[in-house]
Amino acid sequence: MRPPDARLAFILGSGRSGSTLLTECLCYHPDVGFISNIDNWFPVVSRQGRQNNQLYRRLPAWLTGRTGRKRDISPPAERLARLAERLSVRFAPSEAYRIIGREVSPMMVDPHRDLTREDYTPWVGERLRRFFMGRAEAQGKPLFVHKLTGWPRAGLLAEAFPQARFVHVLRDGRGVANSLLHQPWWRGYEGPARWGFGPLPPHYEEEWKASGGSFVVLSGIQWKMLMDAFDAAKATVPAAQWMDLKYEDFLAAPEEILREILAFLGLEWGSEVQVALAGLELRPERQAAYLHELTPHQVDQLNASLEGHLQKLGYADLQESPALRP
Repeated sequence: MRPPDARLAFILGSGRSGSTLLTECLCYHPDVGFISNIDNWFPVVSRQGRQNNQLYRRLPAWLTGRTGRKRDISPPAERLARLAERLSVRFAPSEAYRIIGREVSPMMVDPHRDLTREDYTPWVGERLRRFFMGRAEAQGKPLFVHKLTGWPRAGLLAEAFPQARFVHVLRDGRGVANSLLHQPWWRGYEGPARWGFGPLPPHYEEEWKASGGSFVVLSGIQWKMLMDAFDAAKATVPAAQWMDLKYEDFLAAPEEILREILAFLGLEWGSEVQVALAGLELRPERQAAYLHELTPHQVDQLNASLEGHLQKLGYADLQESPALRP
């Protein structure tokens, strides 16, 4: 019999890395439980999300906001989808920071650094287990999946759930940095003193100052800091329980990558996943969007800043990167 926490899987990413798309596909599997945005805002009504999976698979795409599944709906439904999106009226998997902050600890929500095994206390461990395992038991699925972005937090989570599995979704840092600059919630424009990721390490602070305080460089440094944290977190988790996944690989071969993820998580491929995948509108061309959404000088700045990390993560020489090919 598997330990209870072997039923847990955490999907982790830096933010703007494609982890939402993958999580939504996984949550369409009939054997997966998850926390929805309804649970996050109306926990009493949701009854720990007992019907989340069934609702997510049966509700129309325009009401769930499932990424990329609006191509085949009628014009009236398309208008309703847009209205629902503007009003944030949707049913979908959620990172659930509001309820996690209340039922576990604010530490899990917006820490200024990564959370490691040294941050574990019996008190927070008990609250984590009650929060996640209580919902996993209530939903009764073979696997319970939860996505977190930003700092990995994997060290703390692995201490609380020794058998849990982790999937790290990573993406070319130039695409991540460019996307961060467009987000209304990105606080980098307030500078490192208030951006929410703590003080810059000395070598990164020197780099940022040398750039003249460039926000483009700062967004790239944020990605590098998170990749450094993921490296450190990965070293604290048994190798058999950690999977690195490139978003670019998913875009190139979505079914193959999804099959690999499901196998890693102990689930079989099913027709429901095929339905979810068939409705995706993947846009590989967005991987090179930074080339025309940034100035040539800013692209050069990002290339110079991220070169070492990109090569370490297997993104090859800058000139050979798929994002730079015509």
